[in-house]
Amino acid sequence: MATDKAEKDSKTQGEGDAKKDAAAAPEKAPPPPPPTPSAEIKSNIQLIERAVSTLEPRFTARVLRSLTTLRRKLDGTILTEAVNAAYAKDGPAKKALLSYIPTSKDVPASMEVDGAPASAPTKAPSAPSEPCPEVDIYLRLLILLHLMDTSGTTASDKARVLARETIDKIQSLNRRSLDAIAARVYFYFGRVHELRKDADTIRPVLLAAQRTASLRRDDELQATLINLLLRNYLQHNLYQQADHLISKTTFPSTTTGNTQLSRYLYYLGRIRAVQLSYTEAHTHLQQAIRRAPSAQLAPGFYQTVHKLFLIVELLMGDIPERSLFRHPVLKKALGPYLKIVQAVRTGDLSSFQSSLTQHRLQFQQDQTYTLILRLRHNVIKTGVRALSIAYSRISLRDICLKLHLDSEEDAEYIVGKAVRDGVIDARVDHAKGWMESWRRGDAGSGGKIGGVDVYETGEPREAFAKRIGFCLDLHNESVKIGSQVALPTSSTPGRTA
Repeated sequence: MATDKAEKDSKTQGEGDAKKDAAAAPEKAPPPPPPTPSAEIKSNIQLIERAVSTLEPRFTARVLRSLTTLRRKLDGTILTEAVNAAYAKDGPAKKALLSYIPTSKDVPASMEVDGAPASAPTKAPSAPSEPCPEVDIYLRLLILLHLMDTSGTTASDKARVLARETIDKIQSLNRRSLDAIAARVYFYFGRVHELRKDADTIRPVLLAAQRTASLRRDDELQATLINLLLRNYLQHNLYQQADHLISKTTFPSTTTGNTQLSRYLYYLGRIRAVQLSYTEAHTHLQQAIRRAPSAQLAPGFYQTVHKLFLIVELLMGDIPERSLFRHPVLKKALGPYLKIVQAVRTGDLSSFQSSLTQHRLQFQQDQTYTLILRLRHNVIKTGVRALSIAYSRISLRDICLKLHLDSEEDAEYIVGKAVRDGVIDARVDHAKGWMESWRRGDAGSGGKIGGVDVYETGEPREAFAKRIGFCLDLHNESVKIGSQVALPTSSTPGRTA
């Protein structure tokens, strides 16, 4: 009995101690609420002022990284509060900024706390009447983004005027602490005019700014302006001017981020593809895909680069992997291109033409229509190759019907070009109107293959010339290496002649 009572007392005491410990332990604090847009703008302004005072551009870069997220939360009330907080006194600069905000008429000029006494706004008399130029340009950038997201002709006109006014102010200030923000302003300056479909009017402004940025060694602004100019040229099909710009400028690839570099490589790949330099275009586009942001962060750019990349691969004679069309970000965007790839792979000219007609508007919008038109010859070559394997002898009329060509003359020309290019092993009999083909390994009597002597073709000569060329290159390399390496002498210690 005494033992049971002692166990009961110890158990009761243990439960009491556990309750005391639980009561003494502090409760887990809830996570802090996310900052309001006004608080984010105020914090960003403080970071910009800190970057100006300490000459540290990393604070400005931190502000610009949050620009995309903050852009979705902007409205007229938040921007009016930010302008009133940054400008302590009413002046022409403050009134000019408030006039650009679409809803500024519905917001009072002073946005102090409701119910506060009249003396409350005079607590900080030491505040400057106007912020530093970097803060002013940042506020202008926020207003410009809000105007771009606001539909309507009035908002578009205000955005155009504000962007040009901000550009003129940046050029008049000439401050190195403005370089990072100026690059963003120039980017959206070009975007505003692109949405208004008058991007060709700002070309002289961009060229002059690019020359100035190059002289000032402003790499970030220079990279932005080069990409803006290339985009401007390519939108108006001025490929020769774009190539001339690339040859006369040097892109600062080592000092700029991957975002601008991936855009530059994409534009470079597009130019080289139009110029028929498919291997070089393929290399640039592959590098652009590797340096681009992830598909989740920038799905639009990821899809655009892959559309051009697929066409360049087809023009090179390669077939893209099927797994590429199963990518969750690319599956829907590459649907029309999958039909083109299937037509090229099978050599079905009718399917190619129907897909081209069905998705013509989409290809023109993607600016790949002219490149896809070049694939018609690849489709025909694939079909001719399939026919040469399937038939040892086939009439030109049947080739014309199977490949959906216009006439037998076209079929004869296409087959003759395929034979000359080495695509197929065949010959065309113009008198009898057929194509006679053969496959290697089907040896007949008399040393002939499929009725045609192999030595009547140019294949033995090409193979012999290739072997001779290899031997000559090996001999020349051996002579060059032997002339560069000094022979050891008997007087050299540790060596024998």
